[in-house]
Amino acid sequence: MWNLKYFRFIDQGRLLSQGLCSNCITRLRQCDGSNRRGLFLLSRNKSFVTQIQSASKPPLRVLFFGSDDFALESLKRLHVSRDDTKTRVIDSLEVVTLSRDAPVRKYAERHKLPIHHWPDVDLSAQFDVGVVVSFGCLIKENIINKMPYGILNVHPSLLPRWRGPAPIFHTILHGDSVTGVTIMQIRPKRFDVGPILQQEIYEVPKNCTADELGATLAVVGSRMLIDTLKHLPERITNRKEQPKEGASFAPKISSRMAWILWEEHSCDYIDRLFRAIGSRIPLKTMWMGNSIKLLDFVGKCNVSFTAAPYLSSEPGSVHYQKESNTLLVRCKDGWVGFKAVNFKKRLSAADFFNGYLHQSVVKKSPSTNTCLFQSYKETHLPGGHNNNVLLRNNTSI
Repeated sequence: MWNLKYFRFIDQGRLLSQGLCSNCITRLRQCDGSNRRGLFLLSRNKSFVTQIQSASKPPLRVLFFGSDDFALESLKRLHVSRDDTKTRVIDSLEVVTLSRDAPVRKYAERHKLPIHHWPDVDLSAQFDVGVVVSFGCLIKENIINKMPYGILNVHPSLLPRWRGPAPIFHTILHGDSVTGVTIMQIRPKRFDVGPILQQEIYEVPKNCTADELGATLAVVGSRMLIDTLKHLPERITNRKEQPKEGASFAPKISSRMAWILWEEHSCDYIDRLFRAIGSRIPLKTMWMGNSIKLLDFVGKCNVSFTAAPYLSSEPGSVHYQKESNTLLVRCKDGWVGFKAVNFKKRLSAADFFNGYLHQSVVKKSPSTNTCLFQSYKETHLPGGHNNNVLLRNNTSI
């Protein structure tokens, strides 16, 4: 007997694409298997029905799309599930990946999983469902339509919050107190807009970094993925469209984000910026017309003006604190500290002070800005040209 229940879980557009008219779809969803009319309609597209019938019974044939360490956690969980003879959620597992250096590719090679090189995906084999995790490329509609269950996405945010390629970084950067993981079905042509199958909330630990949060959410997401696959028909029929309210975009991180604007950025913002991108892109500033990287951030520093009345309150002012071997820099609402910098080479706070900020060096310098870090801003001139300007107290110098 045909398993007709599955037709209630399929998008009407998916059925129409297989040559079934809207009237047929309605009747298919209403028939109960003993209905001869339903069986007659099913016979009009036997290849598609065979695909649906086999897909509705676990274990599942999975095509996995992924690249980085976040994706690797889900791939590992799928791989273990495939080899688990007791649960048998996964029958077969093949991998689509990008770079030859990607962690997902290395794992697939090591464990002899079949590999497809994007965009050359061989769809001659039948798959029940696709899984995409941290892949970075839009999946074409013809590939999505090949999967009876569609393609699932493990996304590390509470969608529609932080749609886009860098949700974890923006969660930290914007100081979100809660985040989570969403399992959703993808739709063609747009990222992260599909219906939600499962969602879990996770409280963001205080002072955690993007790397730490990502590692935790990768484990949470991999567990949720297996749970979703175990109950896939039920999750699909109970799926919910994303609300229109609360949508926000999480663009890729870039080196432009690393520039500190001393007049505008607060101590808390600089702390969040470091925890969001510091492990990948060092925070940067300008000093004496040169770019300088600020390393080993130590956070907000309490500075007593009574104990050190000579300190300037001008944003960007630099002070060396000998007791803690820290460079203190004045920002919008206080002081932040760094243990080292990279100027031509890595220098400790003490080395930078002795080589460039010590009074004997300052006296020889023709510039009055030796003890001042400047903000870097890129302004756009008429005609589309860029003009790089150093700003101090919002005044170009």
